Amino acid sequence: MTAAPEQIDVLDEAREQVLERGVGLSEAQVLKVLELPDDRIPELLALAHEVRERWCGPEVEVEGIVSLKTGGCPEDCHFCSQSGQFPSPVRSAWLDIPGLVRAARQTRDTGATEFCIVAAVRGPDKRLLSQVRDGIKAIREDGNDIQIACSLGMLTQEQVDELVAMGVHRYNHNLETARSHFPNVVTTHSWEERWDTLRMIRDAGMEVCCGGIIGMGESLPQRAEFAVQLAELEPDEVPLNFLIPNPGTPYENYPVVEGAEALRTVGAFRLALPRTILRFAGGRELTFGDLGAKQGMLGGINAIIVGNYLTNLGRPAQQDLDMLEELSMPIKALSQTL
Repeated sequence: MTAAPEQIDVLDEAREQVLERGVGLSEAQVLKVLELPDDRIPELLALAHEVRERWCGPEVEVEGIVSLKTGGCPEDCHFCSQSGQFPSPVRSAWLDIPGLVRAARQTRDTGATEFCIVAAVRGPDKRLLSQVRDGIKAIREDGNDIQIACSLGMLTQEQVDELVAMGVHRYNHNLETARSHFPNVVTTHSWEERWDTLRMIRDAGMEVCCGGIIGMGESLPQRAEFAVQLAELEPDEVPLNFLIPNPGTPYENYPVVEGAEALRTVGAFRLALPRTILRFAGGRELTFGDLGAKQGMLGGINAIIVGNYLTNLGRPAQQDLDMLEELSMPIKALSQTL
């Protein structure tokens, strides 16, 4: 009898396919990475860091975010304390234009290159778009040249065109999780509705920022499914969040993702998305702590949100800036073409 051929190790495959050729892993390959034992995590992270350096370079993009409209959202995203359908402690509030200008100035002063204006809505109405327009104008009149992104929910083509005319550089709209798992997370709109908004954003020439949250009850195969669905979208940036079990939400009693599992996820997503900005976002303080955050930065991450995350506290921006300096990671400069 002929002996069965020896199975090729997934990290050996990734070294040739992803590192050498820049081709992301398939869904089956990502699943194999997510199933690696703990003792192979250092090897995975080292390869993911090589991939990041090879296809994205050494720079780290730093971003700050601010909520223009907080709380009172009609949607039922089960992870979100801003949903008006859950008894969370978050209440509806608006930020005035002077407050938005101050937040943009403070963000720019940290050395961040990106400032994202966020609103808890299904999609923007005329009042919200008017406030965004006035806010961007006031930020520019303040002499602030920081790149401005927005996250305002699902859009129509007319609204996409308005944001382009305002000079919005990048639009964030997360798919949140795998298509197969999405109905367990949100019931008031569909995964496809989010996908349609993202396609319009891409076609209009804005950069696409699209990621999700790990730890919402998805299986490992669904995590792999999510990674390749993001890769199909070809986003410029993927914010990787880890669930914060917010009080009053349906997920308030869900466990925090363990550090080893989170690091495996970071490495796997880098190998699925070799050329994409992969950003540490919400939940990293709970999931990783200081040591794990450094491991993630050396395991494929090349962008970070500094300060707070809308309704959840982060850590002081200076701590992250000090960490980047300690790791000898240069902060990306503002683009001279924008």
